[in-house]
Amino acid sequence: MKLEPSRIGLALVAVLVLMSARTPAAPADDRDKKIQEAADQSAAAAKAFDAIMQVPDQAIPRDLLARAKAVAVFPRVVKVAVSVGAEGGRGVVSRRIDAGWGPPVFLRGFGASVGAQIGASSTDYFLLLMNDESVEGLMKDKFELGGEAAVAAGPVGRNAGAGTDALMHAEILSYSRSRGVFAGVNVKGVVLKPEDDLNVAVYNRKARELLGDQANTSSRPSDQLNAFPLALGRYVTSSK
Repeated sequence: MKLEPSRIGLALVAVLVLMSARTPAAPADDRDKKIQEAADQSAAAAKAFDAIMQVPDQAIPRDLLARAKAVAVFPRVVKVAVSVGAEGGRGVVSRRIDAGWGPPVFLRGFGASVGAQIGASSTDYFLLLMNDESVEGLMKDKFELGGEAAVAAGPVGRNAGAGTDALMHAEILSYSRSRGVFAGVNVKGVVLKPEDDLNVAVYNRKARELLGDQANTSSRPSDQLNAFPLALGRYVTSSK
């Protein structure tokens, strides 16, 4: 028997309804997945921070860490380029609070650069946010490094006193640890954005609220999620 087009359409609709009834959305599972992603991101940032701090000649000076209002780490940022470069990665920022370091807030970073460059690399980036204004920049929908805040390459190891004037005026000090071969790296123009799908999954709050209200104890994550702030605490405690 030949089916009419209208009946075929109704049959397809019925099948789709049955399929949707049999495979309902699972927001709890999705939330659990995002929480695990957040925990992995915090752990990766902690591992990268430990790695750079355990090499004395390449470590971020602890006196600068003691002055920082917040610290952000973007582990394994992937960058590829042939004349025009592009990069992107996920990161974590923790703000200084009275008790030490606040809960991890999740970010994304992306940017592009033009110049004499070729290759591909995976790089860890470290940002020290030295004043409240730079931290407040992270509360925006997007925050451009070198555009809205003065960025300077931070000194390492025993050279902590170098470039004192530049450091006094810098709102953000930047560091990198590269695992690949790359030329022409430039942090100016990199844009940071809140990764609020993770922030909301973990805290039910967005980055703007989390960074603006670090004293809220309801925002405290589990130890698994708290790997990055715990790593910061191993190298510098609150100066308050």
